[in-house]
Amino acid sequence: MTHDPARPLRRNALRLTLAAAAAAATLLAMAPVQSQTQEPVQPIEAAVVTEPAKVELGKKLWFDPRLSRSGFISCNSCHNLSMGGSDNLKTSIGDKWQKGPINSPTVLNSSLNVAQFWDGRAKDLQEQAGGPIANPGEMAFSHDLAVDMLRSIPQYVTEFKQVFGHDRLSIEEVTAAIAAFEETLVTPNAPFDQWLKGDKTAINAQELRGYELFKGSGCVACHNGPNLGGTSFQKMGLVEPYKTDNPAEGRSAVTGNDAERFNFKVPTLRNVELTYPYFHDGAADTLAQAVDTMGRIQLGREFSAQENADVVAFLKTLTGDQPQMALPILPPSSDKTVRPQPFD
Repeated sequence: MTHDPARPLRRNALRLTLAAAAAAATLLAMAPVQSQTQEPVQPIEAAVVTEPAKVELGKKLWFDPRLSRSGFISCNSCHNLSMGGSDNLKTSIGDKWQKGPINSPTVLNSSLNVAQFWDGRAKDLQEQAGGPIANPGEMAFSHDLAVDMLRSIPQYVTEFKQVFGHDRLSIEEVTAAIAAFEETLVTPNAPFDQWLKGDKTAINAQELRGYELFKGSGCVACHNGPNLGGTSFQKMGLVEPYKTDNPAEGRSAVTGNDAERFNFKVPTLRNVELTYPYFHDGAADTLAQAVDTMGRIQLGREFSAQENADVVAFLKTLTGDQPQMALPILPPSSDKTVRPQPFD
């Protein structure tokens, strides 16, 4: 066989050509991901559970109506996990059928919020969890009575000790467990998240038009990040005054600063298809109404019927995987547990 001194060079050139082709193919495959990760909205990720026993205890407390004076209202009553983490009512129903003062925000993805409640009066989920229990218009109990009830139930006493490692059972342990459970209530894998991660087929042409309009109109100035909201307080009625008979003052009720009157926490748009009615007063029954109102009073824009439909189509792509769980079997009351008196 004749020796060809150029053969090794040709072989190396072929290897380099194949390597370059593979690198180019990799870059092309990555291009949609790279471009879409530059969006003002980011995918939401699944919760990572590091304390499963605390989460399980929090789940029991979440569903336990004995944390209310009536023995009828639980956390899930106003933040129903079968209904997008809300109750689909204009305002919630409290103790003795009282009308709540404000629309119940979804608990889903609430761990991503800058603060809790519409006015941000609770700095985190643990602080928020204690509020409704002692609110006379909601669960209408007291922290002391709630803790006494839990201490009267041996199974709860044992479980609290196992989770927290001490015999102290106070409202701090109660709210910490509830908050741990709430932190797991995230909703990843929405069609729009799949699109953000590079799957161009995850949303259709109308939904993409709606997203581009959502961006181009300025909606993303407030509704951005993984939760599409929840990270700032904004005035309701920037361009045109918002008319409502709801007495809620917003952020000013917390800070005492009149300049923040009618400033509310920007709600998340995650799972917004499921969390009607909309706004702090629950005045918008449908997404179409909400888009129309926000366009006018926040952006100074009148959306056409087609534009409105496109934005609504996009918003519906934000519905992610809903929490899946087995309902907890609650520990039975003991002979020492004070029985509720719901009709007193």
